Amino acid sequence: MNDPDLSTHHEHVRLRRGIRSALVPGPHDPVGSLLPSRMWLAVPIFLVLLALTIGFTGGAIAIPLNIFEPRPEPTMAALLGLAQAGPLIFATRWPMAAWRVSAAGFLAGVLLLSGRNFMPWPVTAGLGFLIILFFVANTGRRETTVGVGAVTVGGLLVPAVLLGMPGWFGMILAGLVIAVLVFGDAVSGRRLAEAILRRQEELRKEDLARQAVLEERARIARELHDVVAHHMSVIAMQAEAAPYKIPELPDSARQTFGVVRDAAREALAETRRVVGLLRSDDDEAAERSPQPGLDRLDDLVGTARQSGLAVAVAVVGVPRQVSAGVDLSAFRIVQESLSNATRYAPGSRVQIEIKYEESRLRIEVADDGPRSTPDESHSGGHGLVGMRERVAMLSGSLEAGPRGDGGWSVIAGLPYDSPPRKVLL
Repeated sequence: MNDPDLSTHHEHVRLRRGIRSALVPGPHDPVGSLLPSRMWLAVPIFLVLLALTIGFTGGAIAIPLNIFEPRPEPTMAALLGLAQAGPLIFATRWPMAAWRVSAAGFLAGVLLLSGRNFMPWPVTAGLGFLIILFFVANTGRRETTVGVGAVTVGGLLVPAVLLGMPGWFGMILAGLVIAVLVFGDAVSGRRLAEAILRRQEELRKEDLARQAVLEERARIARELHDVVAHHMSVIAMQAEAAPYKIPELPDSARQTFGVVRDAAREALAETRRVVGLLRSDDDEAAERSPQPGLDRLDDLVGTARQSGLAVAVAVVGVPRQVSAGVDLSAFRIVQESLSNATRYAPGSRVQIEIKYEESRLRIEVADDGPRSTPDESHSGGHGLVGMRERVAMLSGSLEAGPRGDGGWSVIAGLPYDSPPRKVLL
């Protein structure tokens, strides 16, 4: 249960903060025009506000000089009228400053003009002051609005009643002050609620657009799977059946058909796994195959040798446990490098070095065969782009280019302490 004493203490603290923010200028003061952003609306409203300021200020000066008894000095009446009603002109941009200046003028009126009239302020100055209060409540924090109301009632109306203004009339004025502040706060709350709803609507549209993109990608992936899976299945079956259809097939050709068959099966399995993830509504519930890593490096090298490359592997340093992202990225970099060597430098010698350094895993794959610079757009290939994306994801480094003595090299450095992120498939 809530402690009533504690709740009352919090209310008092908030009231003190509100009074302090009302009286002391600071960065908490709201700054910004309440006029519409469209000029064709802002200009007429400003002209109306200017006319009201001139009229209220003129009335605030003329009424004491013609009605109050004894009549004040013209200079005093002019200064009080300017201070009380003049700030209305800049109340839309600096409402707190306008209120402070006007309130100071009203307090001076209480001290200098009490007893000369029914109330110590001209009616026109009071009307301008109510409009300023509306602007304050419409732009300020609720805590500040409460402080402004407390200071207005306690610092202006109460002294006026004590110095001669009827108490019942002071209560009416206090009610008007509170009503204007409540109305301005309600308008401000409505505007804020509308802004929040507009932002939520924008976020909802962005979410719907993002969902549409994801659904379209999933649909394309499923269609691609249907096409690729069919052809890969045909390739795997034909490669499996070829040695039986050709009895006198040379051993080298049998090995070639075996490489084709295994590659087709592996590609088909990975395609099905990826599409399985896309089709699943729950990533955790999706059926997954173990991600390849450096523990399958021997299989990768064996496949490359069967394709005609002379591959040598060197592991430098003490092998250590690395994160799944680093392990998978290292495997894919070696895999893509061997694939490029097979395509651009068939029959070349390839040296693979896996070096476990103090803070990172270093992978170097170099071949000595003649080749042209791989074109990222050639046959739709994006091998180097994929490597760079993986390395960038792990905050690592990548160098790829021709060697001085011929051939091509890829050098990648993957930090061990890379932040965990969702790895590429």
